[in-house]
Amino acid sequence: MFFGLNKLFKKILPKGLFYRSLIIVAAPILLLQVIVTVVFFDSIWIKANKGMTRSLVGEIKTLSDVYDNDNINQINYFTEVYKKNFDFVINLIEEDLPKESFERKFSPMDRSLRRELKSTFGNDNYWFSTVNYLDVVEVRIRTNDNNLQFFFPKERIATSSVRLFVLWITLPSLILIFIAILFLKNQTRPITNLAKAAQRFGKGDYINEFRPSGAREIRNAAYEFDRMAKRINRHLNQRSEMLSGISHDLRTPLTRLKLQLELLKDKETSTKMSKDINEMENMLNDYLQFAKTQVKETTESVNLSKILSSIKEKIKNKNFELLIENEITLNGRKNALERCFSNIIHNGLTYGNKVQVTVQKSSNRAAIIKIDDNGPGIPQEHYRNVFKPFFRLDRSRSLNKSGVGLGLAIVEDIVHSHGGNIQLSKSILNGLQVKISLPF
Repeated sequence: MFFGLNKLFKKILPKGLFYRSLIIVAAPILLLQVIVTVVFFDSIWIKANKGMTRSLVGEIKTLSDVYDNDNINQINYFTEVYKKNFDFVINLIEEDLPKESFERKFSPMDRSLRRELKSTFGNDNYWFSTVNYLDVVEVRIRTNDNNLQFFFPKERIATSSVRLFVLWITLPSLILIFIAILFLKNQTRPITNLAKAAQRFGKGDYINEFRPSGAREIRNAAYEFDRMAKRINRHLNQRSEMLSGISHDLRTPLTRLKLQLELLKDKETSTKMSKDINEMENMLNDYLQFAKTQVKETTESVNLSKILSSIKEKIKNKNFELLIENEITLNGRKNALERCFSNIIHNGLTYGNKVQVTVQKSSNRAAIIKIDDNGPGIPQEHYRNVFKPFFRLDRSRSLNKSGVGLGLAIVEDIVHSHGGNIQLSKSILNGLQVKISLPF
């Protein structure tokens, strides 16, 4: 039971920290306001109205008794006194009590007046209306010899301070909640900025303008995040510099080996060794291309349709079909995304003779790019392995023409650095389908 209630509350309550904090602050204020209002209405206002109504009905009863005595002097005297001192208007009427009732069911004033009149004059000997006039109540009483009509101000049976009380109890609460909103907004903004910075850094963006702010605990977390981001960036830069140095150092001995092979008299051995050296160069070049995916590139707003259209213009192959269902713009690194799509499309055309690219928008704010070809495909049991660097399929295909096994590793690294996902499956063209999902 408690688990079900907990699950229900999780669905109903807001997910954001700001709104949850606002509920924590505002809920006690509103609850206190409701309790004070209920206590006031039940213990003070309603009881005061009952006392005022009982006193007024007693006065009406006194006047009706005076009119029943048929003493003209008393009748005139009391009529003048009540008219002068209590704002009463008393009339003798010939018509009977109206049959139509104007009582409001949910009005405390009408309910109290009805109860007092009923207990004093009985069920069928009275009639009243609090709605025929704006500030005046009309009451009619049937007595033994007379039908009396009374007019008196509403303030005789209802206190006028209730609206003022509601105003004074509501207005301060609204002011306090407004002040709480301002303070909570300032306290949650640093957490939101830290989350956005972490999200951008997770997508491969370099965070340079991030400045810690907020409470001490939030500042400490922001400082540690900034230090961590700088250490990771320093590590990536060192790796890129190291790979550049390795590239420079390895090219020189490989070139010398090529020259020495040209001088060998055994041409068969020379040819075999040249193939090995060429493979080493290809592997080195692809490894450097893999490292370039981590090279610093500014994140900007990019249009996927323009990137793919640019690739199509460069390829100039009639077997490359581009279907754009939705124009999608996202924040990303243009060169990295272009390298990612080009890698898949080029190799799809290399190992097949037709490639179809579809761009569409999903319901969860993500761009879906499907790249289908009619090539030999990849066995399903190797879908996960082909993302590993230097993994090669001898009897199938590779998304890297040189065949060193870095094609899909580069693609996956670029997609993940943008916060996306990549999946492989059977193509509608009976080849391989590469499905890329990128958030925007």
